[in-house]
Amino acid sequence: MEPQPKPQAMSSSKPAVGCHRREFLRFGGAVCTLPLLKTFAWSLIFSHERTAWYRNAKFGMFIHWGPYSLASVEASWPIMVPKPGGITQTEYTKLWKRFNPAKFDAHALVDLARSAGQQYMVFTTKHHDGFCMFDSAYTDYKITNTPYGKDIVRQLADAALDAGMPLGFYYSPPDMHHPAFRDTSKLASANWRGEPMRPEWPLYLDYMQLQLSELLTRYGPVALIWFDGLSDQEKYDGPRFVDLIHRLQPCTLFNDRLGVPGDYQTPEQFIPSGIPTKGIRFNAVDTSVQQKLSSALPKEEDFQLWETCMTINNTWAYNANDHEFKSAQFLIRSLVEVASRGGNFLLNVGPQPDGQIQPEFQERLRAIGEWLSVNGDSIYGTTYGPIQGLAGIRTTGKANRIFIHVFDWPNSALEVGDVKVKVLSARLLATGQRLNVAQTEDKLKIELPQHAPDPNVTTIGLVTL
Repeated sequence: MEPQPKPQAMSSSKPAVGCHRREFLRFGGAVCTLPLLKTFAWSLIFSHERTAWYRNAKFGMFIHWGPYSLASVEASWPIMVPKPGGITQTEYTKLWKRFNPAKFDAHALVDLARSAGQQYMVFTTKHHDGFCMFDSAYTDYKITNTPYGKDIVRQLADAALDAGMPLGFYYSPPDMHHPAFRDTSKLASANWRGEPMRPEWPLYLDYMQLQLSELLTRYGPVALIWFDGLSDQEKYDGPRFVDLIHRLQPCTLFNDRLGVPGDYQTPEQFIPSGIPTKGIRFNAVDTSVQQKLSSALPKEEDFQLWETCMTINNTWAYNANDHEFKSAQFLIRSLVEVASRGGNFLLNVGPQPDGQIQPEFQERLRAIGEWLSVNGDSIYGTTYGPIQGLAGIRTTGKANRIFIHVFDWPNSALEVGDVKVKVLSARLLATGQRLNVAQTEDKLKIELPQHAPDPNVTTIGLVTL
């Protein structure tokens, strides 16, 4: 991830090819244990089915964590792009020697995600600094060599599997610690983009393959690999690792940051202003892509699966000095905004050095969960809504239902144009109250109570013919 401006479950060494959680499980048992047929038609079917659980999930937890939490600094970037007066590379690279998150409870973290209504989790197994939060056999720069001494990824994988929670792994191709990625006799700030022209570079790609193989064979079902290749991603030989993933865990999804098209795109810290379509490429925090987006409804086959990742404050890692927390209402509305354009919302937490999640994060996550306990039907399993670009409301849809999320409560009836289907009934999800509707060829009029039942977002559920 980029620095932000202010406003196993299974221990077998055999390939783990099953997928878990509802569609993940059913599809895994029926399909993922079969050899992949090399036909175009099968490829299309397989691609759609392996993403089905992800399309339905809508809301996940991102977790950025490592020894850097001790210093209340961002992950990796302080040594890549140092700031005057900030932590030095020498200080940063010694943090692991006193990293001892004795209060970490993997089951409690999974339970927190569940209470927030999050349907999958993504954990940073290795960030750009090269420190591994799993017990890799191919480096000494890892969690099991800290005073803590235990494999964090193992604990989280076991807890997630016990709870039926899909777990994905963030894995950084850039690696400031590995001497084949860059000349480590120099400061990382001099060559943090990597040096693929050096003869050692193939050794680094081998190292990546060895570590990804560990993650895909030692920690049970892996829902997705979240690569973060930064610039010039083609140097990582993406097809090699796509093939690796497909061989070891065919159901495992991967994103768009390895120099090859992924299963989904990943705008960072912003929400696309229109529905993303195939052929439009996002580049992390670069918002210039907004100019290419349209408010028009795309054809189903043109839709591009996507996911916005976002922080609760301004930093990915734990930072005791960052108190600029987004409100629960802002985060709920962000989730709605994302779902209304067919995307997923990956909301980040940075655990404290002791392994616990700070109260401000917990408070906001539980508030989102409370809203979803009432309004979840309007988010989970939905796709982009049929009404786009109308101020004050956002819509999602599935089957014969349309959900209208009202951001700005009207003083009188809600009038919505361009509803092309017959509306049979309407009700408030917050109270269950049925609402009177009147529909003409070009307008739908819904009678509303004087005050919004939900100060965050009030949802109206429509049943259509």
